[in-house]
Amino acid sequence: MSVLDKQGRRPLAQCRSQRGEGKLKAVIYTAIIVLAIYAGVKFIPPYISDYQLSDKMQEQARYAVVNRYSEEQIRDNIFKIVQDLEIPAKREDIKVAASNAIVKISLNYTVPVDLLFYHKDLTFSPSSENKALF
Repeated sequence: MSVLDKQGRRPLAQCRSQRGEGKLKAVIYTAIIVLAIYAGVKFIPPYISDYQLSDKMQEQARYAVVNRYSEEQIRDNIFKIVQDLEIPAKREDIKVAASNAIVKISLNYTVPVDLLFYHKDLTFSPSSENKALF
């Protein structure tokens, strides 16, 4: 219960102490939200790129079986996609096994993520396999 003066207002000392509480909470919540957004901006893009690469690998495996691409042609196509997506992988890391009946494509790579106070290496291993229908 608060004490009011004759005009119906709170004493000045009580008003000052209540004003500071809200500001501190607002600063803390804002800092937490900003850090969460910053972490999301750093962590989410590698996962999106991995998803896109997996999709393109599946697509290339389908085309390679139908068009009878050589292993080098498949590797070149996948490496172009890797470069377009700015994935830190080397051409030699792309494993391709192609025959008349089946195409297998795999890739292992690591994406370093640096936050201001934390370092994390995200490891991805997308792969694809497609078999001929005949």
